[in-house]
Amino acid sequence: MAATLGGTAACSSDGGDGVVLFSVEDDKALGQQVADQTDSTYRAKDQLLERSRNPRAYQLLDGVVNKVLNSGEVRYRNEFPWDVKIIKDDAVQNAFATPGGHIYVFSGLIKFLDNESELAGILGHEIAHADRRHTSKQLQQQYGISLLLSLLAGDNPNQLVQIATGLGQLKFSRDDENEADQYSVIYLNKTEYACDGAAGFFIKAESRNQNGNPPAFLSTHPAPATRIQDIQTKADQLNCRSRSVSNSNFEELKRII
Repeated sequence: MAATLGGTAACSSDGGDGVVLFSVEDDKALGQQVADQTDSTYRAKDQLLERSRNPRAYQLLDGVVNKVLNSGEVRYRNEFPWDVKIIKDDAVQNAFATPGGHIYVFSGLIKFLDNESELAGILGHEIAHADRRHTSKQLQQQYGISLLLSLLAGDNPNQLVQIATGLGQLKFSRDDENEADQYSVIYLNKTEYACDGAAGFFIKAESRNQNGNPPAFLSTHPAPATRIQDIQTKADQLNCRSRSVSNSNFEELKRII
């Protein structure tokens, strides 16, 4: 049965192996609430890098994000608000997305990466989770549609805090992870970046994992060798692996955050 909110039919396919009982407008509304709570949580810890105080860092990061978003392959490019924020924690190599396209990336992840194509690849992966509505589907499975609709109605503020706090640890199905990987390649194919950028991160992360110090991203995005191979195979099919771009902006971003 389709759930409704404000008279809006809220049952739609997510394009994957499940159904999101949410309209796109509900995605946007829930995502804004979760983003506001996430901002508040990290601002209270003095870990949210504010745009007003870090204009150059966001100019550099937005430049990467916008190239991915403007690839012509993002389904909800014009429907979702799409923004990105940096959480200052050099010890955490992680990133996550809310429903509706609010992306969070930890400074530790940016500094862990070796080049701008890898950053674009990971951002593409997170954009895909939002754009393919994986985040909405996973929240629905974990918390139930009734609770999520109650949040949209302004109820259960404590539950909203829990959801916002746990978003970075949200575990997706293997199918959703594979789809996000594939779309990361598809997005980057229409940019200047090497389109297997996400694979570069996973290769480095796997070596760190073998040394007993895995990035936090691996706890929610496990990276078997077959996953790296799948990304590279898709990139070979599109003939977009061998590109190289200047890393001067990326190195500057790493220095100033």
